[in-house]
Amino acid sequence: MDTLIDGYRRFRSNGWSRHRDLFDTLSQGQSPRTMVIACSDSRVDPQLIFDAAPGELFSVRNVANLVPPYAPDAAYHGTSAALEFAVRALRVSDIVVMGHAQCGGVRALLEGAPLDGLDFIAPWMEIAAPARAKALAADVEPVQRQECCEFETVKLSLKNLMTFPWVAERVQAGDLRLHGCYFAVATGKLLMLGADGEFRAA
Repeated sequence: MDTLIDGYRRFRSNGWSRHRDLFDTLSQGQSPRTMVIACSDSRVDPQLIFDAAPGELFSVRNVANLVPPYAPDAAYHGTSAALEFAVRALRVSDIVVMGHAQCGGVRALLEGAPLDGLDFIAPWMEIAAPARAKALAADVEPVQRQECCEFETVKLSLKNLMTFPWVAERVQAGDLRLHGCYFAVATGKLLMLGADGEFRAA
């Protein structure tokens, strides 16, 4: 915790003062134009990767950057709640699903969750069972299976976004755009998902 407090003090003396006017404006409310759905992985920070200022991105992070299908029931739906707020309250114009290399959630999906991850990780990753099936059926070398499945989880999350009626309505009206991308941790390169289903360098 001491390291975090030291970081806060640096921010307070440098970042806060440098962006004081911005934070003053943000204290009146937020109006981000983009929502990013990213992995909780500590190596994949959307604000850092996109060089975004405070207030620019509305982010939700979870294991393996998954969007569950639309299911308005009595269960807990943290990602769906954040999505509803971004789309219906903030009226974001873009949603970005960002996958990444060496994703531990995808590894658990392919190889099975560790014994100390059976309470929540295993059932959460079952959302991505269709992505696993596609990766296992793909004509790729075993060493490429992980990356293939990481790509497929991005595509699956984009597909699941369209099961939310108020997302689909705004997409069809041209008021909301959906994007997929993938961050390679080792190289720092960002790949964007094209209309043809292929990922290419941004």
